[in-house]
Amino acid sequence: MIWTKIKRTIRAGLVSFWRNGYVSLASVLVMTLTLSVISIIIFTGALLNSTLATVKDKVDVNVYFTQDADPNDIALLEKSIGSLPEVASITPISSDDALAEFRQRHQDDQLTLQALDEIGVNPLGASLTIKAKDPTQYDTIVKFLEDQKDNNQAGTSIIDRINYTENKDAIDALNRITAAVTKLGTIILVFFILVSVLITFNTIRLAIYIFREEISVMRLVGASEMYIRGPFVTVGIMYGLFSGLLVLLFLYPVTYWLGPVTGQIGTGLDLFSYYIANIGYFFLIVLGSGIALGVISSFLAVRKYLRA
Repeated sequence: MIWTKIKRTIRAGLVSFWRNGYVSLASVLVMTLTLSVISIIIFTGALLNSTLATVKDKVDVNVYFTQDADPNDIALLEKSIGSLPEVASITPISSDDALAEFRQRHQDDQLTLQALDEIGVNPLGASLTIKAKDPTQYDTIVKFLEDQKDNNQAGTSIIDRINYTENKDAIDALNRITAAVTKLGTIILVFFILVSVLITFNTIRLAIYIFREEISVMRLVGASEMYIRGPFVTVGIMYGLFSGLLVLLFLYPVTYWLGPVTGQIGTGLDLFSYYIANIGYFFLIVLGSGIALGVISSFLAVRKYLRA
């Protein structure tokens, strides 16, 4: 008996969906737009987080020493830095290596190389490149270096400068951009969800009006509210399913086209590979959101009508 009612409910919902083709198409298109916005926000968040992780991975602390710094003093400081629990690795660069790297970097700039030759001596000092175990630990390392620089007992420090401030500002700026985009995306998403619910709600209301006589008969013969509501909830589910499938199919060629682009601009993320790797997640989110929107809209529309 229960299975018979379920089959009738589903059949009635499918008939209503196909009979009101234009109305159903309008609802599916609007809901498709809403689910597309949800997908775009997911992709945007993934790109921003990947970009932020890539930038943080490239961040390090470079300690530049004075030209007259004693190699033994540099070695002692390197040993002290290496004993810090926050430090992951230290790469020493001698003044000769720094000069060779400088020449390699400016090999096409003859004026710079000529000026360097005219100086006659190596103007570059040694340096240390320090990477932390976690990006949040750089402040501790920099504070240690600054204390070493300020508390030098000889009165002069072998540390010339520390270049972490510029990198920190870049990370902080990217964090602020990520937070701002997330907030904006949330506002846009809420707007489209409200629009989608409103249009689906009115579409279901229109379908209820078309079937008003059948509903009246069903109420007269004692049909329960759940039995009356069932076909319209089925219609809402159909809206969500069709919209979700359209979005999932549409995302495949779009991410395939954008994948190489996002992988080459420094985000550290190939959009297509990300989509394929998380297809199950997108399937659940997109279809689940679509069905949820359809069911909620249908439930509210029928509930209002039944109370009228």
